[in-house]
Amino acid sequence: MENLIRVGITHGDINGIGYEVIIKTLLDARLLAVCTPIVYGSTKVMAYHRKALNIDNFSLSNIQEAKEANPKRASIINCVDDSIRVELGRPSKMAGEAAFMALEKSVQDLMEHQIDVLVTGPINKYTIQQEGFEFPGHTEYLQTKFDEPESLMLMVGPNLKVGIVTGHIPLVDVPGSLNQELILNKLRLMNRTLKTDFNIRKPKIAVLGLNPHMGDKGLIGKEEIDIIEPSINLAREEDILALGPFSADGLFGSSAYTHFDAVLAMYHDQGLGPFKALSFDAGVNYTAGLPIIRTSPAHGTAYEITGENKASPESLRQAIYLACDTYKIRKANRELERNSI
Repeated sequence: MENLIRVGITHGDINGIGYEVIIKTLLDARLLAVCTPIVYGSTKVMAYHRKALNIDNFSLSNIQEAKEANPKRASIINCVDDSIRVELGRPSKMAGEAAFMALEKSVQDLMEHQIDVLVTGPINKYTIQQEGFEFPGHTEYLQTKFDEPESLMLMVGPNLKVGIVTGHIPLVDVPGSLNQELILNKLRLMNRTLKTDFNIRKPKIAVLGLNPHMGDKGLIGKEEIDIIEPSINLAREEDILALGPFSADGLFGSSAYTHFDAVLAMYHDQGLGPFKALSFDAGVNYTAGLPIIRTSPAHGTAYEITGENKASPESLRQAIYLACDTYKIRKANRELERNSI
């Protein structure tokens, strides 16, 4: 029998809904036909959340190392001390430290090929800040850990993929951060990822403008004329099928986005606002441009509903499935390359 894909799942912020969506996802035994899930977290914290949610029929195999995982069961590796304290729905320094410890252990195992793919639980980007994690999010942390010059946050939904040029930076810094080289690099990365990780032969990419009405021919902004349009032209010279720039409201409001394989937004909320409105429950955050595969649910810690049994596991479930699908695609492509030599 072919070896199942070993999926590492970090618990994220222990005071948020991470454990709730993990438990609900792993309650579905059908997942074990696809992969071997390995949670990086805490049995004590898992038990606390299970009790708070009043879920009795759930348990994980406690293992020391990922290589010990039984493919017929979901497992958990303890990454934090038993003195850990859970405060449902409240951010805390202890929760940030616990999130980082699980992340560090999982990335180490990923580097050592003890797991095949990584699915990260939602973190609090403020409380996780500490020595070793001085980044605005998982994407930047992983890019640094794997020594890659460029990465791309790519949100993936059932009928929509959205990439972000400037990522996690203040809105006031966005215009000054945009330049032709940056946009062109993101287009190259998006185009390559759509081909190699999603098997789209000739990706068609919509590029958004920055200003309302795309600047109205320079009346309310010239970034479209001076930066974005030239970037698109350079991309097309490299045989990248990039079109635009388009106004975000028109592209998403008219459903014109359905005619493209992906959309490249200039800044975080420009892309993620429409994406989450259209694909929130089934949306997945995919880190493009890395030698490893990392996905994450599209939602955050959701402190306001923690412990209330209201969180949907669908986004985490889809994150696991996408990680496995991408792993299979990359493996098949590598075999094709070897056979063609």
